[in-house]
Amino acid sequence: MTEYGRGQGSEPWHPEDPLYGDGGWGGQQTHTGQQPPYGGQPEQPQSQQQYGDWGDGGPAAYGHQSQYDQYGQQHPEPQYDQYGRPQYDQQQYDQQYGGQPQSQHQQGYDDGDWGSGADPQAQYPADPSDPYGQQAAYGTDQPDYYGTPEAYPPPEPPTRRRAEPEPQRTDWDPGPDEGEHAFFAGGDPDEDDEAADEGRGERRSRGGKPKKRRNGCACLVVCLVLGGGVAGIGYFGYQFYQERFGAAPDYAGDGNGEQVTVTIPKGAGGSTIGQELKRQGVVKSVDAFIAAQQSNPRGKSIQDGVYTLQKEMSAESAVELLLNPKSRSNLIVAEGRRNVDVYKAIDKQLGVDEGTTAKVAETEWKNLGLPEWAMNHKDVKDPLEGFLYPSSYSAAKGQKPEDVLKQMVARANERYEEIGLEEKAEGLGLKSPWELLTVASLVQAEGKTHDDFRKMSEVIYNRLKPTNTETNQELQFDSTFNYLKGQSEIRISESEINSNPDPYNTYTNKGLPPGPIGNPGEEALKAALSPTSDGWMYFVATDGVSKTEFAKTHDEFLKLKDKFDAVSGN
Repeated sequence: MTEYGRGQGSEPWHPEDPLYGDGGWGGQQTHTGQQPPYGGQPEQPQSQQQYGDWGDGGPAAYGHQSQYDQYGQQHPEPQYDQYGRPQYDQQQYDQQYGGQPQSQHQQGYDDGDWGSGADPQAQYPADPSDPYGQQAAYGTDQPDYYGTPEAYPPPEPPTRRRAEPEPQRTDWDPGPDEGEHAFFAGGDPDEDDEAADEGRGERRSRGGKPKKRRNGCACLVVCLVLGGGVAGIGYFGYQFYQERFGAAPDYAGDGNGEQVTVTIPKGAGGSTIGQELKRQGVVKSVDAFIAAQQSNPRGKSIQDGVYTLQKEMSAESAVELLLNPKSRSNLIVAEGRRNVDVYKAIDKQLGVDEGTTAKVAETEWKNLGLPEWAMNHKDVKDPLEGFLYPSSYSAAKGQKPEDVLKQMVARANERYEEIGLEEKAEGLGLKSPWELLTVASLVQAEGKTHDDFRKMSEVIYNRLKPTNTETNQELQFDSTFNYLKGQSEIRISESEINSNPDPYNTYTNKGLPPGPIGNPGEEALKAALSPTSDGWMYFVATDGVSKTEFAKTHDEFLKLKDKFDAVSGN
C-alpha cells in the first residue's frame, strides 16, 4: 500500500479478505460504503442491490441504509472527504452528541507523515450502562507511549509489517570452530576451565550438553596415530624394495651340521627344487637358490633322487652339494642287473635286514603296478624280473621297500610305453611284449658292448626261426643257465649243462626261457626292436671278457672257439 496522496493506490479490499473491515489504528469500524480512490479523485458510488430487491416498503440495499445507534436513534449517512475521513454536519453533531465541542482538530495526511501513529478522536458521552464508560476517554489526556526514547516504534500499516525477530539464544555453545579455547590461544587451560565452570553449570541446568575438556592427551593420540602410520608405510615400503630390488635372503656357510634327506622329483626345475630345499630348512629363500643355480655353469644338470644335505646352508653351497654324486642318497640300478642283486642293494640303502625286500617282492608282486601282459606266466622265477628298470631312484633310511619297488616298476612301465613294446612284438614274430622283454634281457646279458647288441639280437631271432637247422631252435646261451643257477660263470662243462632240465636251461629246451633273466637297459631294448639282417648265427667271446666275435656258419664258429680256447688255456 502506498502513502496517501502520492499516486495511484492498490485496489480496494475484497470483502472476502480476512482484514476487510479493519479501520486502521483508531479502533473504529469501517463503513461499507465505497471510498474514493487514494489519489484524491471522487468516485461515483455504485449502489449494490444485495440479498435481492424487497420491493416497496422493504429495507434499503446494503450500502444505502440509515445508521442507528445503540438507542435506536437514526443518524444520517456520513459523508467522507477525499482522504476517506468522515464529515459531519455541525448541527447534526450537536444534536447527536449533545453539543460537545471537538477537542482536537484533525490533522490531515497531505504531508505524508504518520505522526504519532494515532488519529485524533472525538469525545463521546459516557454510557451509564457501559462498564467501561467511567474510564478516561481515549484522547488528549492519555499519555503518549510512543514519544519517549525507550518506547516501542509506532505500529505500521499491514503492508509494512515485518516478522518479529527471533529471540537470541543464551545457551548457544560456539564450539571449537567459533570460539577459541585458552589451550590453543596460549593461555592457561586450567584458569579458563575454572572461569567457565559457572557458565557450564548454568547450561547443564537447562539441559545443554557439558563442554568437553580439551587437554594434551588428544594431541598425544594424534601424534601416535600419525607416527604409527608413517612407520607402517616405511616398513612395507622397505619390504617391497627388498622383494623387488634387494638381494634375496640367504644363509652363510656350509650348514649347521644337522643332516636332512631331500628328495628331488624327476623333471624338477630350479623353482621346484628351491621350494623343497626351503621347506626342509636347507636354504633361506627360493630366490637365493635360483640365483645360485643360474650362476653355476652346471646348475641345470641337477639329477632327481635323494640327497643328504645340511640345514641352513648357503644357496651356493647347496647347489655344489647337489651336483656332487657323493651327496646323493639314490639307489642306482645298473643295466642288466638281476633282481636278486637289486633287492640286496635296497635292503642296504634303507637300512633294513637282508632279505626284507626279496620277501616283499615275493608276496606283494601283484600289488606293485605290473601291467596286465606281465601277469601269470608259467615257470617264471621272479615276476618282477625285467621291471626294475635301470636308473637312479630315491631310497633313504625311513622309506619302505615296497615304495622303492613301486618307483622302479612305474619307471619301467613308462619307458616301455614310450618305445612301443606292446605294439611292436607281433611284427618281430613274437607272441607278446613279455617275450620281447625277454629277448631284450638276453641281448643285455650276452652282449659285451653296445656295438654288439644289434648283432646279438639278430642271432636270437635267427635261432628262434622254425627253419633253423644249425641249432634246431635252441638258443644255447650260458647266461640262461647261469641265471637259474644264480651265478655268472663262463666256464661251464657240457655234462653239467646237458644234465639240467630246468626251463631256463636253453641248452636242453627250445625257444625262449619262461621270462627275462635281468633288467635290460635302453640300448638293449632298442636293439631288440631293431636287429641287424646280416645272417649272424653264432658268437664267441674270444678274449673271455669283453670282445665278442660273430659267425654265420658252423665252420666259422669252430674257428672262433679255437681262438677262445687258446686265450683261456683250455
